[in-house]
Amino acid sequence: MTTSNTSSTKRWVVKIGSSLLTNDGQGLDHKRITQWVDQIAELKKQGVEIVLVSSGAVAAGMTRLGWTKRPTEMDYLQAAAAVGQTSLVQCYEDKFQVHGINTAQILLTHADLADRRRYLNARNSLRTMLGLNVIPVVNENDTVVTDEIRFGDNDTLGALVANLVEADRLIILTDQTGLFNADPRSNPDAKLVSEGRANDLSLEKMASGAGKLGQGGMITKVRAARFAARSGADTVICGGKVDNVLLRLHQGESIGTRLTPDQEPLVARKQWLAGHLQSRGKVVLDDGAVKALRDKGTSLLSVGVAAVEGSFSRGELVRCEDTAGQLVAKGLINYDAVESAKICRIPSADIEKVLGYVSEPELIHRDNLVIL
Repeated sequence: MTTSNTSSTKRWVVKIGSSLLTNDGQGLDHKRITQWVDQIAELKKQGVEIVLVSSGAVAAGMTRLGWTKRPTEMDYLQAAAAVGQTSLVQCYEDKFQVHGINTAQILLTHADLADRRRYLNARNSLRTMLGLNVIPVVNENDTVVTDEIRFGDNDTLGALVANLVEADRLIILTDQTGLFNADPRSNPDAKLVSEGRANDLSLEKMASGAGKLGQGGMITKVRAARFAARSGADTVICGGKVDNVLLRLHQGESIGTRLTPDQEPLVARKQWLAGHLQSRGKVVLDDGAVKALRDKGTSLLSVGVAAVEGSFSRGELVRCEDTAGQLVAKGLINYDAVESAKICRIPSADIEKVLGYVSEPELIHRDNLVIL
């Protein structure tokens, strides 16, 4: 195998999928979990800070409840998560205590990262735990989450946590070897993609579907790599059953698929903006505004907005799309939906004539805008 410069990374987010943790639905796989915990403990000795993003609560709950098929109803999913989370956290606590390492349970919803104040609280809490040599064990709060506020999968959660703690690397342990250029289950000639750029959209075409226990699949892992790249983290998608996989990655061995960022890390505020998955509405930009944002990094002015859709208040996140419906940017808007609609195509100097006042000369200031 070839090697890559990974041993210099100091903060990792390690995400472990449901099918690995529960041995394809047969209950928590304590033997394999012990192996991962032992590796993480050794990495800590070598100076690597670890945040563990662990799936498995719903799947573990299904096993304890005697269910063989993942339910689709939200209340049943919440019940399974509540039952399974206790087993999952106790398992990690017991195994890390063997190494004298304390753990902390962190349950997040999308609302925790969508709100600026709660985002900063979560960030500060996690960074404090790392400073105290605690292993944070993060999962989505499936017991209270609803369709409207869920991340959708823990691959995405892992990427946003990587943004949150400014990790060097996101490692997604899965039951697959990595990303292939075709589905290896149906194409014997499929080849492993060992290296790639996180923002290469062609990678999504190679991704395969989800397994019966997880909610993601390879496509969510590829998209998670793109999210992680926004804060400068690279992503490794690899087989969790590979012997000593985490230690070998730290030694620089090339295992699975490594997807690297092709841009400089965004400043902390723009990481937060980029991490928003839900918006309150959108503004449609003309070609001139799109070019100005992408080529010059300017603020968005009302004169470049052709239309406004949705219901939003001042300060909320909106999508900025071109006339073909392609996402160009996201940002915090300075006017509500009604006001924004009134000043479409209006130069900044004339906003006061239309509204009777001026809140800000820009519709979205460049400091509150992230280009996608």
